Amino acid sequence: MNKNTTTVPFETKEPPHSGNSKTGTQSIERVVQMLRIVASRGKGGMRIGEIATTSGLPQSTCFRMLHRLEAEGLLNRDTHTRKYYLGPLLYELGLLARPRYRLSELCDGALQKLAEVTQDTIYLSERSGLEAVCTHRALGDYPIKSLALDVGIRRPLGVGAGGLAILCALPPDEAESIIEANAPKYEKYGFVTAPYLREAIKVGREKGYAFLDSVVTPGTAAIGIAFPPDNPIAAISVAAISGRLESHRRDEVARLMRPQIRAICEAMTNQAVLADR
Repeated sequence: MNKNTTTVPFETKEPPHSGNSKTGTQSIERVVQMLRIVASRGKGGMRIGEIATTSGLPQSTCFRMLHRLEAEGLLNRDTHTRKYYLGPLLYELGLLARPRYRLSELCDGALQKLAEVTQDTIYLSERSGLEAVCTHRALGDYPIKSLALDVGIRRPLGVGAGGLAILCALPPDEAESIIEANAPKYEKYGFVTAPYLREAIKVGREKGYAFLDSVVTPGTAAIGIAFPPDNPIAAISVAAISGRLESHRRDEVARLMRPQIRAICEAMTNQAVLADR
């Protein structure tokens, strides 16, 4: 073969509309999907078989991707349990990817006050696309605690009172599109179904707060309120054993939550103003 035929300018090696662009995008989507799946288990980690089942990808494909993600520091594999966990590079990148305000820090005082007055467990859930991520937690003094969530756990919006509260506060069309997109995932979470969520959202909008009882975790109930009202990016929820959130107490707990949420919204506004200066 003529030597000159191999000398091709870099820009012309791939046509601008070749199929490789689609393949590259698909690879990125799979990587993100893999990281989200592992993150969904929080500190519990996941084995390759669970990851393959959840992702729907062949185990051989998962093995190659997981091996590469581990080599790059995006995942870490425990040699004894063979479980995968989020890797150190994600932590290092996260230190730089700070938002304009750190919501968990702004909400800490409000969560601690609510934990003190209700004696129950208080969660902060932040929206991340079609999911809600638990980013902060405060524990009350009541002896029997509801510890259904760890910080870092992510679940489809609607699973849990925080995610349900966000759906309640969103425009109806947007909430419905999220439910439809998440529908195949709900079956893994107790009695959560798309029809159930539609009814729960209807009730939540009427009440002004979301409520779930023994839907995901038997014997545990929670109420949630999303904020800010015009752009719900997060929610605070109060969780307890079911007997502590019977109908007569729910409205009282919601009443205690609202001034704390207003204070958070004011702090968010002030922080944003300062950041723009």
